[in-house]
Amino acid sequence: MSLKDQRVLVVGGSSGIGLGVAQAALDAGAEVTIASRSQEKVDRAVKTLKGKAAGGVLDTHNSADIEAFFETHGTFDHVMISAAQTKVAAVRELPLEDAYASFDSKFWGAYRLARAARIREGGSLTFTSGFLSVRPKAGAAIQGAINAALEGLARGLALELAPVRVNAVSPGLVKTPMLDQSQGDSRQAMFEGAAEKLPVGMVGTPEHIAIQVLAFMSNPYMTGSTVFVEGGGAIA
Repeated sequence: MSLKDQRVLVVGGSSGIGLGVAQAALDAGAEVTIASRSQEKVDRAVKTLKGKAAGGVLDTHNSADIEAFFETHGTFDHVMISAAQTKVAAVRELPLEDAYASFDSKFWGAYRLARAARIREGGSLTFTSGFLSVRPKAGAAIQGAINAALEGLARGLALELAPVRVNAVSPGLVKTPMLDQSQGDSRQAMFEGAAEKLPVGMVGTPEHIAIQVLAFMSNPYMTGSTVFVEGGGAIA
């Protein structure tokens, strides 16, 4: 159940949850590769990880690019996917092209990777969904639908890809660079307000999510599971 010397690929590992998973896997002794569409972001993340991780450019929108990536990098023990760019708004306000693009990025990107990824027998594939799949929110129906679809895909692939294990981690509100776009007092007030509503009294960090992702990788008795790491947000 050790990750020492095992090969871990984190797609979307240049920031946020993915970067947190990459750091945790390195700390556990794994050989880590991070992938992102941006070479600049990959280089910056590798520097953040003190040069201990390898990096590669990968566009999850492009099936040929994904296949070429695995031709070059070979087989991994574990693959984790956190790469996604989505737009959230009420269904009647969100342009259809933005809704399609959101599904293409988060759901179909993961689907394309699952088709092409080279993972050893007994290894693992982990998706990142989100607790809106079970706790809908007005104005975010598209995000809840995408997350639910990913969780359903994980269960189906757990059967199709066995003995490769497939799971989904479902975070709640997590402090990531994506949320840093809101500045100053408004950002701090948002976090404080959210923390007050959660049973744990705090907002999550990438490190909290990474704990569960590493459990998926290291526990050979876990597959077809969705685990919510959301501070009780699904029940609050």
